[in-house]
Amino acid sequence: GYDAGKKVKGRKRQALVDTDGRALVLDPQPADVQDRDGAIPVLRLSRRSFPFITKAFAAAGYAGDKPASARIIAVEIVRKPPDQVGFAVHPRRWVVERFFGWISRNRRLWKMRKRPSPPPEPSSTPQPS
Repeated sequence: GYDAGKKVKGRKRQALVDTDGRALVLDPQPADVQDRDGAIPVLRLSRRSFPFITKAFAAAGYAGDKPASARIIAVEIVRKPPDQVGFAVHPRRWVVERFFGWISRNRRLWKMRKRPSPPPEPSSTPQPS
């Protein structure tokens, strides 16, 4: 898929991190899946592994009826202040950005490329001549 907003081809990563920025759930998804639609599988995965999580903070891209109606975990949307002009670090959202900064230091985690297919297995049957 292709995400026209983020200019990403192939797939993108949905991440749920704790308050210190450590990864709890990572879910690669096709790039054409909207963030608000991709949040539901991440919230379901987190519920299985971390049933004690009751609240999640999310960017405005996750606002919508689907994440709010999932009722798995309460989702609080962190919005920019109405008087803000230009770029500013928003509370709670920088934690996820810091996590993606950490994993981008490792090239294998940064580059999401398809791995080459393994070489064909040698055949034990004789080939016709």
